Amino acid sequence: MSSLKRKDAPAGAPAAKSPKRSKSDKPQSKLNANASNSTKSPQPKPASAAGVSRLKEEAPLFPRGGGSVLSPLEHRQISIQAKQDVLFEQESGQGAKKAEKSLRRKKSKASNNKSADGTRLAGDSVRIESLNYQRLVKGSLVLGQITEIRPLQVILALPNSLSGHVPITSVSDILSERVAAEAEAEDEDDNETDAVELKDLFEVGQYLRAYVMSTTEESTGTLTKPKKHIELSLRPEHTNTGLLSQEIVDNTVVMASVSSAEDHGFIMDLGLSDANTRGFLSRKEVPSDLPETRLQPGAVVMCLVTGKSADSKIIQLSALQNKLGSVQNFASEATTIQTFLPGSAVELMVSDISRRGLVGKIMGSLDVTADLIHSGVGPKALDLEDKFKIGKKIKARVICDFPTAKEPKLGVSLLEHVTTLTPQRTASAKLPLNLLPLSSLVEKCTIFKVDPEMGVFVEIGLDRVPGFVHISRLKDGKVDFLSETSGPFKLGTVHRGRVIAYNAVDGVYSLSFESSVLEQPFLRIEDVAVGAVVNCEVEKIIVNQDGVSGVLVKIAEGIHGHVPEMHLADVRLQHPEKKFRKGLKVKARVLSTDPFKRQIRLTLKKTLVNSEAKPLQSFDDLVVGAQSPATIIKVLENGAAVQFYGSLKGFLPVSEMSEAYIRDPKEHFRVGQVVSVHILNFDIETQKVFVSCKDPSAFGIEKQNALKNLKIGDIVSAKVVQKTEDDVHVELVDSSLKALLSIGQLTDRPNKNLASMKGIRAGQLLSDLIVLSKNDSRRSIALSKKPSLVQASRDGKLLTNLDQAQVGEIRQGFVRNITVTAVFVQFPGQLVALLPKSKLPQEDQEKTDFGLKKYQSIAVKIYSIDKDNGRLVVASPLHTDKPLTNTQSSATSKLETPVDETLKSTDDLYVGKITKASVVSIKSTQLNVKLADNIQGRVDVSQVFDSWGEITDAKSPLSRFQVNEIIDVRVLGIHDAKNHRYLPISHRSTHSVMELSTKPSDLKANAASELSLKTLELGSSHIGFVNNVQQNSLWVNLSPNVRGRISMLEISDDVSLLDNLSVNFPIGSALKVRVIGVDSAEGRLDLSARASSVSNHLDWDTIKQNMVLPGRITKINERQIIVQLSDLISAPAHLIDLSDNYDDASTMSYSKHNVVRVSVVDVNRSNKRLRLSLRPSRVLNSSLPIKDREITSLTQLNVGDIVRGFVKNVSDKGLFVGLGGDVTAMVRISDLSDRFIKDWKDEFQVDQLVKGRITSIDPNTRHIQMNLKSSVIEKEFVPLTNYQDLHAGQVLTGKVRKVEEFGAFILIDGSANVSGLCHRSEMAEKPVQDARKLLNEGDAVKAIILDIDLQKKRVSLGLKPSYFEDQDSLDEDESDDEDEIAGALLGGSEDEQSDDDMEDADSSVVIEGTDHDEDQSSDVEDTEMIDEVVEDIDALDVGGFDWSGTALDEPITAGADAEPDSAIKKKKRRKPQVEIDRSGDLTSFGPRTAVDYEQLLNRQPNSSDLWTRYMAFQMQVSELAKAREVAERAVATIDSTEETEKLNAWIAYLNLEVRFGNDDTVDDVFKRACQVNDQQEVYQRLASIYVQDNKPEKADALFQTIMKKFGANSSDVWHNYAHWLHAIQNEPDRARALLSRATQALPDHARLPLMTKFAGLEYNSPNGSAERGRTMFEGLIATFPKRFDLWSQLLDHEDGPDADKTVVRDVFDRATKVKGLKARPAKKWFKRWADWEEKNGDAKTQERVRAKAVEWVRLKAESKKAEGEDDEGDE
Repeated sequence: MSSLKRKDAPAGAPAAKSPKRSKSDKPQSKLNANASNSTKSPQPKPASAAGVSRLKEEAPLFPRGGGSVLSPLEHRQISIQAKQDVLFEQESGQGAKKAEKSLRRKKSKASNNKSADGTRLAGDSVRIESLNYQRLVKGSLVLGQITEIRPLQVILALPNSLSGHVPITSVSDILSERVAAEAEAEDEDDNETDAVELKDLFEVGQYLRAYVMSTTEESTGTLTKPKKHIELSLRPEHTNTGLLSQEIVDNTVVMASVSSAEDHGFIMDLGLSDANTRGFLSRKEVPSDLPETRLQPGAVVMCLVTGKSADSKIIQLSALQNKLGSVQNFASEATTIQTFLPGSAVELMVSDISRRGLVGKIMGSLDVTADLIHSGVGPKALDLEDKFKIGKKIKARVICDFPTAKEPKLGVSLLEHVTTLTPQRTASAKLPLNLLPLSSLVEKCTIFKVDPEMGVFVEIGLDRVPGFVHISRLKDGKVDFLSETSGPFKLGTVHRGRVIAYNAVDGVYSLSFESSVLEQPFLRIEDVAVGAVVNCEVEKIIVNQDGVSGVLVKIAEGIHGHVPEMHLADVRLQHPEKKFRKGLKVKARVLSTDPFKRQIRLTLKKTLVNSEAKPLQSFDDLVVGAQSPATIIKVLENGAAVQFYGSLKGFLPVSEMSEAYIRDPKEHFRVGQVVSVHILNFDIETQKVFVSCKDPSAFGIEKQNALKNLKIGDIVSAKVVQKTEDDVHVELVDSSLKALLSIGQLTDRPNKNLASMKGIRAGQLLSDLIVLSKNDSRRSIALSKKPSLVQASRDGKLLTNLDQAQVGEIRQGFVRNITVTAVFVQFPGQLVALLPKSKLPQEDQEKTDFGLKKYQSIAVKIYSIDKDNGRLVVASPLHTDKPLTNTQSSATSKLETPVDETLKSTDDLYVGKITKASVVSIKSTQLNVKLADNIQGRVDVSQVFDSWGEITDAKSPLSRFQVNEIIDVRVLGIHDAKNHRYLPISHRSTHSVMELSTKPSDLKANAASELSLKTLELGSSHIGFVNNVQQNSLWVNLSPNVRGRISMLEISDDVSLLDNLSVNFPIGSALKVRVIGVDSAEGRLDLSARASSVSNHLDWDTIKQNMVLPGRITKINERQIIVQLSDLISAPAHLIDLSDNYDDASTMSYSKHNVVRVSVVDVNRSNKRLRLSLRPSRVLNSSLPIKDREITSLTQLNVGDIVRGFVKNVSDKGLFVGLGGDVTAMVRISDLSDRFIKDWKDEFQVDQLVKGRITSIDPNTRHIQMNLKSSVIEKEFVPLTNYQDLHAGQVLTGKVRKVEEFGAFILIDGSANVSGLCHRSEMAEKPVQDARKLLNEGDAVKAIILDIDLQKKRVSLGLKPSYFEDQDSLDEDESDDEDEIAGALLGGSEDEQSDDDMEDADSSVVIEGTDHDEDQSSDVEDTEMIDEVVEDIDALDVGGFDWSGTALDEPITAGADAEPDSAIKKKKRRKPQVEIDRSGDLTSFGPRTAVDYEQLLNRQPNSSDLWTRYMAFQMQVSELAKAREVAERAVATIDSTEETEKLNAWIAYLNLEVRFGNDDTVDDVFKRACQVNDQQEVYQRLASIYVQDNKPEKADALFQTIMKKFGANSSDVWHNYAHWLHAIQNEPDRARALLSRATQALPDHARLPLMTKFAGLEYNSPNGSAERGRTMFEGLIATFPKRFDLWSQLLDHEDGPDADKTVVRDVFDRATKVKGLKARPAKKWFKRWADWEEKNGDAKTQERVRAKAVEWVRLKAESKKAEGEDDEGDE
């Protein structure tokens, strides 16, 4: 389609064929026409401004004397050509007419294209082209303006209403590296990298030059135009394409990305081919209002070149707007046209002007054009001829190039906002979209410019910003003509319009006058407001394996929404598909919108749609107490999560669900339920909202005041309302407030709580209760009945907040929690204190849980208070330590009971002090020690050992120490246990301990200096201790303050240890590590624990071919796995390199993050590419068996080799098969198969395993040809019949491939696609006028070769019965009827019928339960007067489908069924026929006309077969309406007592509608059929029809319905569905999932047969697993060992064509050993075994079976005899 028809391109010019062009815009005609026109002019009129065709740099613009700019040689050539044309026209007698027509047709054009001397300028004018989608190709450069910034892409407005997107990976190389690093950090849970935000790099309105990467069209439907996608790139190497460093001059505009930020400016990457050339952007040349974040590494900006260094290696740049946006700064010193890239300011000379724009030249040779939009002709209605003169120089800015043009050409803009590189603004200096948003209605649109071929420009009420209405959007229909002076759209007319788009580069709105657009409620998803009620139309019901998952609705044209299943109704619908049908009008409310993903969620719940409450969609809408409906999205034990509108969610606590007590919310609430809630409170910072279902009016002012006045610690009385197992719900006596008394708060001793709970009853009054805590916002109150707390409250000693605490006081509390190291004590008011283990009596420290229980009352002494952090430390009153005062420092001056008696105070402890310490406890990573009773310390495991030899147990290095052991230590500093950092000695706190060392080297006077990142050297070795284990790495400590990371691949040389890091490398274990990377500035340390010989920090210089290395799998797809070998190197292992047996090659057998051993197959260092292999023969042992050898080069192949490979590509020429490495073989189409494949591409797909023989190898071109034909590969293959194997007189069989009026083309059976023609004169003894009345495609025939032409490969065949008279007596009898053809006899053969049924069984779903009564035989005999020939020409199989709907379940027809036919035929044929009896034609040939059918139906009105033939007859002549009339008559005429016949008629009717009708007609017939027939039968027949008609979606949906409707009573429906999924849809997993559902739905007696059928599917289905089926049978046999029908079925499945004889014998043998086996089944079983051995065994195995049978009889007799003796003994 021409771009002029595009609604979004007002100035688009056509790519191929365009409508009328202006006189300057239209290309020049041929030279002869020009010349003749010029010579015919009697008196050339000199032009005031002659059109200059070829301006040269030095050519004069106005030659003296009206001289032409053409050279004399050019004049001479034109004159000669014109004379030749005139002579030719005179000779033919048409010259005068042509000249006259040419003058009339091109009058206006001729006047404009003559030179000053009257000569025509041939081929010189430049066509004015607008940028459009067709002209955008990969490599195009275009100037764009940012209109939107998304998280992962930037949207750019392009000229002429185009728009493109820049992915985040196409901005710059540095930014791509940052994005990759961020993604890797997320995988490793490392937050050290800075997040990349595009909004920090760009701003809306910024101009950029973009490079077109690709243009694609995405089809969104049959009625809508494809959606166009333009992908752009901002990479400097792309956007500066063609620009060389030596060509850069001052004022050149370049794109540059920030490489690094320096003190005085920024180093910029220009992407030039000369890698040494860099740009420098001084900070002085950066706009002051430009944020620093806009110039972070990876950012891209458009800059102006201001200078170059002497060696041209440094390009000086500027980003100042006054320089970059000035058109005066153009590259006047440019030496090449490559300098003028889009975005550059240029000075051009006007060479031509038209009503569609102007043409100019740069440097006298480079053509530039300004189109209708960017010349100002359209948006400003300028008269270019008045404003510009030809030859005048003007300034402009380049906006695009045209790579596909024959000559270099650029597009320029004269618009002010483009030339100044600023966003278009209105007269009020505001952005247009702020004043007139998209989708707005404009009441007055005044037309001020009309372009008859494109549309109209209108004034819309905004100064400086016009609108454009494309000609296709002027009205809903087609516009007949467009004129400035007449018609409804002439100049000055006013219309009503609607904004549909705005282009920031053009500065023009796109509008529509169409009524459909004006009336449309929404144009964009952004127009749909969250919470709005909208009218929708149901388009589709979405069904998945669990049933209906939602409904797709249409809100407006092009805008669709999704209603989730939970929002279809207020109650859960059992059959949503019955309520919501396509086309149904519904009213919905918008739940949320996502413009980026183009998704709208809606609800159809009446409670939400009809709610008058304000929709809550953000925290700004929330007000405490506001009431609104909400939907429950998740039910938890402690409440429910509810959702409002948008993304706003809240939490409904269980206590707020109801006034009554709710034990389990799941019993009262469900997901999808709408509840009316009111806001309790919310926190914007934590993004939490709490709601309540309780009636807010029930909690009145009195209760609110009572709750406010209630104080923690108050003693109250309450009445018991309800008692549960763990809580007592009470109501306060005075205020009626609800409160909770938990079982743990009844007594001081937990062991008495249960007894106290039993004494409480509902209605009882409880006194002496203390208020333990309250929450005003949630209106919750917690009480306690502990006597100790009540007494403390009465005494005024109850601690309720931190301000009341005093060091040394004893306060009453209760145990909240107990850990290994401390006890948490709670006081009223949620105040919690820490009771360390060390502050408990010594005798209690060794007890379990310190002798305490949860909720036990306890009195504690306040030890220390930290009000800044709100923390409280308490001690047992029995503890002897003196508490710290508030003013005391934690650095107590006196040491209590020091281990080293020489120490007296903390002043004696300083860094470097060597003293003694006592081991208190031993952890995995440290020793906890004490220097004195009041001074604690720790020895990190890294500060214990000097060398690896000192470590006795690497997994537990500290196991050699014992508790209370005295050790020598050296003071290193203070360790803050809370912040994990060092502090000075004077800054100890309650969280700080002494950092010590017990290294032998540190205990010397001259200890080594402290280890730090700055002192570490690359390659140095250390001892590291595991501190943390992550999924892909280990963190180890080299010292208390030096921590490093070992990546997965550097942990060990033994790959098996990497499967479970936490077990093989527990926390605290020791490792020998080596420094491989250190960055002290970033605090990063990379270590390796592998041997130095194999781990030299793998890079491209050290990696070599055939190296075996460990690697981590980072990505998996169907074709390859990506393995990471180091931080720098990742490489693929292709499918062909995964296994030595290609049958086992599958990428799905690997998992992401697994560590594997790989072998390097090939190294390409220059391109940094590797090829890896996981073949066991490479990475484990080269002597392992290899089924498919590894092929890496041509030299490994020889002609004749049989190899296997994977299909790499399916092209139009054939297959390309990968054999390994870069070795690829081609298989031509003719070499794919011995048989003819019509749609051969459907037989092959990428990654398919194929086997073939190498037929040719060309070492020079590296071309390999391969053949997949079985005749070439297999030795025993029987070659197909060819032309050379045929001879005249040969009798053969075949199938009709095509029928024409003159004859039939027959494909010979067993041939290599050899066909012959049987002319209509050779078909029957009588003349045949139309062969199509005798034969149909697919008919099987017997023919004789009349003639064969081997050279032309033509075979002439005959079908006359007389040709086969000498065959046998049967044929002789059958040939008596001259109207018979021999080919018809092959239609009912037993073998072919059997083959057809076998094909149906393999490829179709088995629909069971259909009617095949024996009574039907009598009906057949009654109607057998129709000759058998009719069966081949009655068109029952019209269109390739079965009208009965039973093709999937018809039993195999016995050969005897056809015998009555032949008998009747013989009797008839033996009667002499003297005269032609026209009345006998109906009997002989069957019905041929509608009259014939009507006659037969009068005799047999109940014959569904005859009615079906009649329908098919009508469809042969394309009479659908009449076929429906026949069907209606059939279902109405057939007697209701003939149930089977009536059912068949209904099924034929259904088949007719499925093939030729629509969904509505099918549904109507289906409903009617269900009313008068067995519903299950009709459902299954319709499913069969859908399967035959290749409509899997409808079949799947119907099967789902069948299961729900009949699945509880019929096992057949489950088996039918499973068979279809297994064998046809290739979805075995879904089929297997049905078994569990079926066993739950079916009664007990039906489960076992169904399980055997599912097990049989695993054997018979092409997608089944025999092993799975065998397992299922084994499970059934283990449960029912005496069920020999199970043994027989298992044997039937195991005894197949390729059966394993050992397995079959094992089944026979195991069955004979079943305990309690009776003689009769045993006899049958041994008889079957013996028969099987006769066919498949030898004499030895047959003898073994007989011996086993004799042995079984003997043992059975002995068993009976023993039972008889036991009975006698009992007597």
